[in-house]
Formats: sequence, C-alpha cells, structure tokens
Amino acid sequence: MGRVTMLGMVNSEYEVRAATAEEHDQFAALFGAAMMFESAPGDLDRELFEPERALVAVEGEQFVGTAKAMTRDLSVPGAVVPAAHVTAVGVRATHRRRGILSNLMSRQLREVPEALAVLWASEPGIYGRFGYGPAAWGVSYEVDLRSIKPYPVAGGAGRLEELSGDDAAAQLAPMLRELQGKRPGVSGRSELEWRRRLEDKPDHRGGKTARHILVHRDEAGALDGYALWRGKLSWGPGGPANEVTVEEFVALEPNAYHALWYHLLTLDLAGKLEYGHGALDEPLQQLVTNPMALNRRLGESLWIRITDVGRALAQRRYATSVDVVIEVTDDLIKTNTGRYRLTGDSEQATCEPSDSAPDVSLWVRELSAAYLGGRALSEFATTGRVTENTAGALNALTAALRWPVAPVSIEIF
Repeated sequence: MGRVTMLGMVNSEYEVRAATAEEHDQFAALFGAAMMFESAPGDLDRELFEPERALVAVEGEQFVGTAKAMTRDLSVPGAVVPAAHVTAVGVRATHRRRGILSNLMSRQLREVPEALAVLWASEPGIYGRFGYGPAAWGVSYEVDLRSIKPYPVAGGAGRLEELSGDDAAAQLAPMLRELQGKRPGVSGRSELEWRRRLEDKPDHRGGKTARHILVHRDEAGALDGYALWRGKLSWGPGGPANEVTVEEFVALEPNAYHALWYHLLTLDLAGKLEYGHGALDEPLQQLVTNPMALNRRLGESLWIRITDVGRALAQRRYATSVDVVIEVTDDLIKTNTGRYRLTGDSEQATCEPSDSAPDVSLWVRELSAAYLGGRALSEFATTGRVTENTAGALNALTAALRWPVAPVSIEIF
C-alpha cells in the first residue's frame, strides 16, 4: 500500500498490483487520459496486453496510475537479447506528486526478468532518477522536396514494387530481423506485433492516405528493403504540395537504401517529406547534393536501464578487447551495486563479481547510457559520474563499449 498526506488534502491510500486481463480497457483509458488522448482500444491491443506485466495503482475502485512492460527483444552490440519494453507510464491528473509514479517504476524495475529495460521518454526529466540513461539519438527530417536534389540511382540495381497488407508481415519480418543483426537499438516483433504494426484503420490515419508498403528487390528477386509511408493532400499558392510521411524504413543493402529513398524524395506532386527515425550516422545525407534541405533535427530516442549488471554486460559484445574491474553504484536495485570483472571482445564476454580493486567506478545510469555503443563513457568523467582509478582504464573501457554503427530505434512503442 502507498500512503501520502498532502497540505489541504485528506490521506490518500493506493495499492500497486498487477492488472487482470479484464482490466485492459480501464488501464488504457487511464493512460490515455494522462497523455491527453482519447483511448479507443481494439482487439489486437487486448490480445497484446500482458496483464501480469502491467502494474496499476488503485485507489478505492479507480485506477490512479499505470505502467507496463512488453516482452520483446532488442538488438545490442553484437547480439539480440530480451529487453523489457516499458510503456504506458501515466498518473491520473488529480493524483500527481504523490509518489505513485515512483512506486510503479521502482517495483517494475525490481521485478522485470530481463537484464535490460528500455523506453521512449515523453518527459525526459523523469527517468534519470530511476537509473535510465539516454542511450541512442534519433534524427528527424522535414525535407523540402521542391529544393532537394537527390543523386540518381545506378541502373540494374533491382526493382521497386508495392505489397498488399494481406501477406506483407511475413515478407517484411525477415528484413527487420536481419536489420537487428546490423544495428543496435532495433526492437523485434512477434507475429501479433506485426499485425498491430500494419493495422490500418481509416479513423487512425489522421487525414492521410492508406499506408503504402514499398519494397525493393535485388537483381535476383530477393527482398532487401522496405518503406512504410503515407501521403496527405495539400495545396499551396504554387499548386499541389502534398505531404509524405515515412513511418518506417529498413534497407539491408546500399542499392536498396538508395532506390527506396530516391523514390520517396521524387514523388510527383509532393512538397514535403517527414521521417522521424533516422540514426545519428544515417546515410541519407550522402544521397543528396544539398543536405541542408533535409532540415535535420536531433533528439534523444531510446533510454536504457540495466537491471542486472553482470548479465547485461555479458550479453553484448565489445569493439575492442577489454579486461577491467568496474565498481557500479545502483541506489534502486541494490543487488547491482558491487564490483565486476568484465572481460570480452567481438566474439564473447563474461562479467563476474570481483573482490579486486576497481579500475573504473561509475553509476548505473551512465553505464546504461553507454550500453548500446552510441555514447562515450568518458564523457561522464567531467561531471564526476565516472571515475578512473587506474590510468588508461577509462579510455580502454570507453573504446570497448563503443560500436561502429550508431544505435537507432525505428519505432515508438
């Protein structure tokens, strides 16, 4: 039970517990209200609901807080591992500042069976105090299509076609799985999650067209890339200026990447293209003569929280060989606090408790921020959140944790 007394208010008691399957719609309604959108759950939402992983704060008969974790996997440097995908974190507006969110998040992190939790932060100021660290950057584009000048695609590099929604998931899923092997930060999908991703109800389109599923086939006819996109009618003083929204983009080979983007950047009657899930090292800027017309904007995307230090560090691989003793401090998950000897390279890794003197001391938030290989651990030394105890150890650990390909999330979950 949670109890809080606030000035001018009577005592408030609430219980934090797991939801039941029958409580899905009530759960969704509370989260929708907290985020200020109308909840309209469908059958697929109910099928995907994992009540045992959905926490609710209940006061009397009403829900006053929610948080859930989805069972999915995530690509990390050199591996694909289970990761608790945290979402639907919300508190009823009348019950803010009463510790409800803290109780939900703390219990969730102590109970998740995975060594990692991952989320998108709608309010980034919240999650650092629970040990989450921003581990991946995303690049958004708002392209002026009338001024962009893409380089043409070389001939004989394959062909483009559109798929219907009926069998699209079975054809797209292998490409997403292969992308996970190439880039950290990409979430996997079950068959049911693919059905939810490709669901295309007219009242959910926001005035846009039905979703187009554009694919690229290589010269042998094998699929090696796809783009999900929609259009929206728009008319300006100079005539048609339709809007293109790219919802998801996956390309496994350079020819597929170039051909798909060239098609999207040269659509007839279009004036603007938006895409919100580019990587920090996104190659798109290499395909146009005037990258400034891409109108790029940088922002945080995935936040990572290591819930089991030894298991998490052993699950991933390392860009350079490393053998170091680290001392981790975790104020929330006390079993994480301690010293570990990390040894690893690009093929294998171990991370075991150690009694040796630490070469590097750090907090779990900073270790989480560096986990996907997109941030340099050494950047946190200037603020005292990472301390080098053995000369050269921090640079060696930083180099090992970094990865040649920047992490990216291609969806908001």
